[in-house]
Amino acid sequence: MALTRVMRGMRVSLARLPLFGDGKYLPAAPVHNVRDLWPGNTTAGARLARGSLTWAGYTHPVGPGQWDDPAFEPAFREGLLSFRWLRDLRAVGTDAARLKARALVDDWLHHPSQSPMALECGVIGARVAAWLGHYDFFAASASDAFRQRLMARILVEGRMIAALMPPEQPGWQGLAALKGLLAVAVAMPEYTGFLTRYRRYIDNVVESQILPDGWHIERSPEVQLRALRELAEMRAMMQAVQHALPHSVALALDKMSPVLRAMRHGDGGLALFNGSHERSAALIDMVLSQATRTRVVASAMPDGGFVRMQAVRSLLLVDVGIPAPAPFDHNAHAGTLSFEFSCARQRLIVNCGGGVLPAWKDALRQTAAHSVMTVEDMSSSEFGEDGTVRRRPAHVGVEHAVAEGAHWLNLSHDGYHASAGATYYRRLYLSADGEILRGEETLEGERELSFTLRLHLHPSVSAVDALDGSIVLGAGEQHWRFRAEGGVVSIEESVYSGGQVPCRTLQLAVRVEPAASMPESAAGAGVEPAAPPPQGSTPLGDVPPGKVRQVVRWGLRREKLLLLA
Repeated sequence: MALTRVMRGMRVSLARLPLFGDGKYLPAAPVHNVRDLWPGNTTAGARLARGSLTWAGYTHPVGPGQWDDPAFEPAFREGLLSFRWLRDLRAVGTDAARLKARALVDDWLHHPSQSPMALECGVIGARVAAWLGHYDFFAASASDAFRQRLMARILVEGRMIAALMPPEQPGWQGLAALKGLLAVAVAMPEYTGFLTRYRRYIDNVVESQILPDGWHIERSPEVQLRALRELAEMRAMMQAVQHALPHSVALALDKMSPVLRAMRHGDGGLALFNGSHERSAALIDMVLSQATRTRVVASAMPDGGFVRMQAVRSLLLVDVGIPAPAPFDHNAHAGTLSFEFSCARQRLIVNCGGGVLPAWKDALRQTAAHSVMTVEDMSSSEFGEDGTVRRRPAHVGVEHAVAEGAHWLNLSHDGYHASAGATYYRRLYLSADGEILRGEETLEGERELSFTLRLHLHPSVSAVDALDGSIVLGAGEQHWRFRAEGGVVSIEESVYSGGQVPCRTLQLAVRVEPAASMPESAAGAGVEPAAPPPQGSTPLGDVPPGKVRQVVRWGLRREKLLLLA
């Protein structure tokens, strides 16, 4: 390993040497255009044209000579050094925005960042792809001297990516590195080594990240979108020069697109699993249109570990997988067996989403930020200081049955076995008309434990105690009634981070304490049991000797005509 790093360092040093003989072979402009496919943000672009960049939840003034400002947070620095913000200036489209883009790129050409992050192959790949993707916007009308400096630097950056192959960064950033390498190969086809290097590594990188069912190994809908976007850009570049797309990329595009479609709610945004945000429905549509011509929605996702259940206009998405393995687990959440529920375009029960700022990111990774049960205020997975998952469920049980349009889901995991000696069972039922959702939460262990069932509500959903043992949820023209038995039901505050800024919302909490401390009112108000499961499903059976079983049952029913007591 040490020898490999030394060799990579030597290759990078050679790649950064000034051009001599190669300079006379530099094209005056890209031989083939590399077009950036995605829309920018005009508001962010206008702000940047005035000298201020907002990225990853942070805002700082930026200008010549400020690439290595120590005040920049790592997430902000990554965005700044990647030059992805060029599309925001392009979206503004004014001469002032064009000149701002040119000035910042020119300052980099004269005084590039010395930050180690600037030499990460994913950042280099994003940067060179951004330069080439926006060449017509900021460089085509510039002076010959500027264009010559830019093309020389693009060649150096391409050599640096090639020297850093295979990518050390796990996840979609490795795809960004290879996209940058391909962009240089397309822009400078006379340097055949770039395309050779790309083809040498692309298959292994794609196959190491994309699971057989089309899920990205990080199990995050947002990462699924990012990875698919990188691959779609590769496809567009290959089409522009009429080159055959690597089979691994073509296969990944065909398999990943149905998964991304499956993880969208009726409003077009993404479900909030493993650090995801809703993202723009228009952007998701654009990525899908660039990735594939089919409109297939994945019906089974066993490798990624998700179940999608749809009944008429209601959609239930459930995380039935183990958190992503190392080294892909830095954004994994402790949300095993959590679910999201929506009806038509209205989100009802959600997870809290992904944090952008570090404090929010850490808090929102915990089980309590998901619509699932927490035991003794612990999470089902535990995270280390470096962000990796130190403890996770070893086994997750899944049984999904469908009969006459209704869905039954029997689930279990042992994530609390090591910490509390207990196994968690969850049973969910979605009626054929999509207007009844019921659940049964069971904790089986060596002793009675305290636990809380949390069902987080979307910010557009209101919750009112109906004073008859039920809670009425209002969501636009929809009204739903919630009941639970086996614990103390309350309406509590929560937070929603489906966008870039967390906002207040509510959650339904059902708290259970050991029997000696449970109030009599915890019995609930007569929750209807789920319909009998179809033949072949596995019941829990009798309580094993020496074990204690605690159960909470709950139901959510859509109200056709709402009459409050």
